[in-house]
Amino acid sequence: MSIQREITWLFLLSIPIACVAWTVTHEEVFREPREYCTKRSLNSKSILVRKFFYLFTCEYCFSHYISIIFIILTDFHLLMDDWRGYLIAGFSLVWIANTYMSLFGLIRQDISKEKAEIREIVSNLKEAPQKNNAKV
Repeated sequence: MSIQREITWLFLLSIPIACVAWTVTHEEVFREPREYCTKRSLNSKSILVRKFFYLFTCEYCFSHYISIIFIILTDFHLLMDDWRGYLIAGFSLVWIANTYMSLFGLIRQDISKEKAEIREIVSNLKEAPQKNNAKV
């Protein structure tokens, strides 16, 4: 595979990895299992159990395992055709996927901030006529 094709695969394959990792670790659809995993990661006596359950609450940690699954499914390797190519691909996929998730998080945060500002402006506009009527 040419280097251009490998780089294209890297950036495209990172998208579903980021999507799965973000969805499991942040979205409402997985809230109950995530809360269970959070409790187990904080309260279990065994360090192995705590670390195992922590994997499902951290998008960075979880993205490593999702990357491994995608590498197995697609047989994707980067730069080299042996085990080193799989290792390089794994860490590269994780890095790009986490960059995507960081950008997505910042965009979501900005959208939430804008929505809150709009709600405040609308609320102030609704209150303004009431104040003016009270003064008259």
